[in-house]
Amino acid sequence: MDLNLSGKHALVCGASEGIGRATAHELALLGADVTVLSRNAAKLQAVVDALPRSGAQRHGLVAADVADTDGLRAAVQALAHERPVHVLVNNTAGPPGGAAHAAAEDAFVDTFRKHLLANHALVQSVLPSMRAAGWGRIVNVISTSVYEPIPNLGVSNTIRGAVASWAKTLSRELGGEGITVNNVLPGYTRTGRLDQILHDRAAASGKSQEDVAAGMRQTVPAGRFAQPEEIAAAIAFLASPAAGYINGVSLAVDGGRMQSI
Repeated sequence: MDLNLSGKHALVCGASEGIGRATAHELALLGADVTVLSRNAAKLQAVVDALPRSGAQRHGLVAADVADTDGLRAAVQALAHERPVHVLVNNTAGPPGGAAHAAAEDAFVDTFRKHLLANHALVQSVLPSMRAAGWGRIVNVISTSVYEPIPNLGVSNTIRGAVASWAKTLSRELGGEGITVNNVLPGYTRTGRLDQILHDRAAASGKSQEDVAAGMRQTVPAGRFAQPEEIAAAIAFLASPAAGYINGVSLAVDGGRMQSI
């Protein structure tokens, strides 16, 4: 199985912690040059310093805010002009919880900008690199909610679904150019996002966070929460040469929690 990404340059978003940081590590292990992106340059530098290196691998960082579409586009275009990008991992923290019917209009607009519009600006910025190489991998980290909406995450459910449809459309447009577009749908994963969900559900139910967590684990056949590295492994595989004929899929990595086929 060809997992070798030597000579490829990967851009990983939301990489200062959690799934993004773990993904950057996995891609570096496969030989890729990795550039990490988030708002916090200091945290990113710590990530870069900890990335595996072998031979001529070069790792770097871009500090940019996904809420600033124009600034994000300019920063990534400059990066891709200097160092062509072959792998793009779109990964952005989800919005606060709450019922869809109670959400303010601005909450939908803000999340749409940080997710779909930011992802779109990133794809447009790196697409010339991928087309020139005749090879590219775009992996979007979304949510199992694109198949089964998650209670009390109304805004997230709505926008994640839009991102999945956008990605499926791109996969059909770009597949003939050697560029694949896929989605990874993490289940309950030990990240800051899970901590936020536990806090919100505990506050809404009056239960302790420990009891809420236990109830959530009971819905997972694997009986536990995922580690970020387990989600990163799926992302890294989809970014590899071995996954060249996998295109337009939404892969759940959820320990079997979803009940739909």
